[in-house]
Amino acid sequence: MAQRRTVVDIAAGVSSGALSASAVLEENLAAIGSREKEIHAFNLVTAERARERAAQIDTDVKAGKKVGRLAGVTIALKDNMCTRGVETTCSSKILAGWKPPYDATVVRRLADEGAVFVGKTNLDEFAMGSSTENSAFGPTRNPLDTSRVPGGSSGGSAAAVAAGFAAASFGSDTGGSIRQPAALCGLVGVKPTYGTVSRQGLIAFGSSLDQIGPFSSTVADSALLMEVIAGHDPLDSTSIPQPAPSLLNVLDQGVKGMRIGRITDMPEGSSPDVLARLEAAFEALRGAGAQIVDVKMPSMSFGLTAYYLVAPAEASSNLARFDGVRYGLRVDAKDLNAMYGATRAAGFGDEVKRRIMLGTYALSAGYYDAYYGKALKVRRLIADDFAKAYESCDAILTPTSPTVAFKFGDKTSNPLAMYLCDVFTIPTNLAGHAAMSVPFGTGEAGLPVGVQVLAPALGEAPMFRVAAELERNA
Repeated sequence: MAQRRTVVDIAAGVSSGALSASAVLEENLAAIGSREKEIHAFNLVTAERARERAAQIDTDVKAGKKVGRLAGVTIALKDNMCTRGVETTCSSKILAGWKPPYDATVVRRLADEGAVFVGKTNLDEFAMGSSTENSAFGPTRNPLDTSRVPGGSSGGSAAAVAAGFAAASFGSDTGGSIRQPAALCGLVGVKPTYGTVSRQGLIAFGSSLDQIGPFSSTVADSALLMEVIAGHDPLDSTSIPQPAPSLLNVLDQGVKGMRIGRITDMPEGSSPDVLARLEAAFEALRGAGAQIVDVKMPSMSFGLTAYYLVAPAEASSNLARFDGVRYGLRVDAKDLNAMYGATRAAGFGDEVKRRIMLGTYALSAGYYDAYYGKALKVRRLIADDFAKAYESCDAILTPTSPTVAFKFGDKTSNPLAMYLCDVFTIPTNLAGHAAMSVPFGTGEAGLPVGVQVLAPALGEAPMFRVAAELERNA
């Protein structure tokens, strides 16, 4: 395993001249050369672009120019974030070869602060999955045990950091797609409050659920990355009109006096090793001066059902634009409607087709109120339950994933079993709140266990305080 330098250390070292951005990059490229064929974290490695960028940063440092808060930090981007002139595929045949004419806002903000992009990472096609087995370009493997999945849908981004291919990476989280792979790969993964980070340039799956967030090796790294990417964006109509939160300055405040919620009616099905680590996390926070408070979330167990109506319905609408006319794959046929059908049949994989059909059915005449309308009511109940819980606590702990990383193929024949991987992460997306996964020890086969820290909307600061305390006690 390649040495994993932290984002904070790289930025400080490169800015001061103590580290060379080019040298940092070459370490990562060497790791990629050594293990990428085995792991398949990337759909595309942009080595030459990265070398040019790193060399320019080193030149600017020597000339005394301002280089930004992320000077020389190597970053991998999930391949559903638009990068100008660089192929962006969503790991789907239907977008193979497409090069966006613009950068996503998050990409631009990272670049403005001196980040060096090493490539675009593999994902479950259109971010639909929990194992990165649904990519049109082949699965990604967990660097900690290549017989197991890295989680999904942002599995390539998680694997890239876990394998030392980049100092940090970015994914998107619609129902747990940052937090779950972070847990399975032993990383910190953050799902910000909905609207805190711009979605402009993120190819949409579920527009009312999607959020971009970081993967990193430490809580401090994620705090710095969040400070860079968050904040209002006039190009995103759902962007919250307020500046990025200050997070680095709360990490040493501890949790003394904080109230941490324990859900007493939590969904069942977690493995004993995961529950043991969750209990140890509560004990660590209690030992650090926090008060553990019992809370109820009666609607939490319905989150999975509501999500798999809301998200596919939004996907059905969003993915209607991929029709072979404007961009991406086109399969010729005898007339326009036949071309639509042939293109989408050839371009979309099984899981994407499954969710489009489910969403289209839920939105169809005669079924809208019975399915989609009812799911929206459950979504409201979940938000109300969270609001009531947060009256008595500042943050809540749950498992991130019910189990450690599972073997390839274990759940592919049973979509419902795969969907259950997200039972603890989905409710936060439905509510639009903040959440993150923090590594907290190991479970079965010595594989990492992630503890999930939940916080109310715009509760990133207390959430990071709790996460930092867990990291100190892990």
